[in-house]
Amino acid sequence: MTYKEARVYLDKASKYGSVLGLGTIRKLLRELGNPQDDLKFIHLAGTNGKGSVLAYTSTILSKAGYRVGRYLSPTVISYLERIQVDAQWIPEDTFARLTTLVQKAIARMEAAGETSPTVFEMETAIAFLYFKEQSCDLVVLECGLGGATDATNIITNTLISVFTSISRDHLGILGNSLEKIAAVKSGIIKPGCQVVASSQQPEVTQILRKQAETQGCPFVTADENQVILIEDGCQGQVLSYKEMTDVFCPLAGRHQTGNVVTALETIFTLRTLGYHITSDAIREGLRETVWPGRFTCLREKPFFFIDGAHNEDAVKRLRESLEIYFPNKHFIYIMGVFRDKEYEKIAEIMAPLAKSVHTVNLPDTDRTLPAAKLAKVMERHCPKGIPIQAEETVEIGVKKALINARKEDVILAFGSLSYLGQVMTSFKRIST
Repeated sequence: MTYKEARVYLDKASKYGSVLGLGTIRKLLRELGNPQDDLKFIHLAGTNGKGSVLAYTSTILSKAGYRVGRYLSPTVISYLERIQVDAQWIPEDTFARLTTLVQKAIARMEAAGETSPTVFEMETAIAFLYFKEQSCDLVVLECGLGGATDATNIITNTLISVFTSISRDHLGILGNSLEKIAAVKSGIIKPGCQVVASSQQPEVTQILRKQAETQGCPFVTADENQVILIEDGCQGQVLSYKEMTDVFCPLAGRHQTGNVVTALETIFTLRTLGYHITSDAIREGLRETVWPGRFTCLREKPFFFIDGAHNEDAVKRLRESLEIYFPNKHFIYIMGVFRDKEYEKIAEIMAPLAKSVHTVNLPDTDRTLPAAKLAKVMERHCPKGIPIQAEETVEIGVKKALINARKEDVILAFGSLSYLGQVMTSFKRIST
């Protein structure tokens, strides 16, 4: 199987949707020799911030000399981005070879009358095989959806369960209340592991803490109140937290403070488990963390940012950052959202700051909110007279935004991570 053939095989499987539960992936991994049992994990769940905490934590650990696997979704630049070792994507030929192994295992399952795995279960199995082959010391593993019944929760060797900000998202799938969503996500807490949580709503903290107590797990909260913010700009922060003083964090946005301290508490916890991570490794890891699509600046004069904010909580934080870094400014938006998101809330929060709006369709045409419908939603919330246009392609939206922007303006593409790769590609093509 070539890489292209592997992608075709997985794309066909993706059409059957997703099924929550661990029964099928348990059988698939058993066919593959249970590679996950030879690995140790830092398991991440949450609504917002998982990717940033993953990036900070894994970069620090690599700088400390450990071989670190990363498993994440969605991706921004490349499909292969979802499976990494020490920030290097899995090679195409290796991905194809491991997909072939998974395909053969599924054929044996189907011959025995078993249910075929979902595409996410297949990808998770491929990741575990790769991390075992690469002799990873640690794997930083991001939940795909939820927690308890997410395919990644098949693991047993969890060192730390990490919870980033939990808010209302995937309504109707994880539950219709914040408490129900938190309860599902708390399912990644394994007996005897350590638990680190970002600052949460009180009811969320109560649920996480109770689950930790039930499983006999120490519980630590990343306390943003202990942060001393020394510098804060649209291209990074300098802060102090506990013994780590004057550290530079390149991911911008006021919300990143919470992600940084959650990553730091994760590292401090690993130290208590015997992992040797120096302060120099922490500083270097924070400084060199790269995580595209999270308030990422593509250019200045005019500023052009991309951000994957796609739910109410993330968009509130994005607006807060815009108002802090660019007071009294109005912004040129490029917007694309999924139709299962709270797009009315997103529009209500972001519309007052708009100077003009270009709506676009997302690459996943089955899930996208049509650009024309999103434009009508924005019309209901924007000040009268604001130009709002549904664009035929992402590239047209990027091109028009750049043409219309003055040097002092700020362009912002947001709404979903899934199309930001196209924005970056279009921007590069137009700008060169």
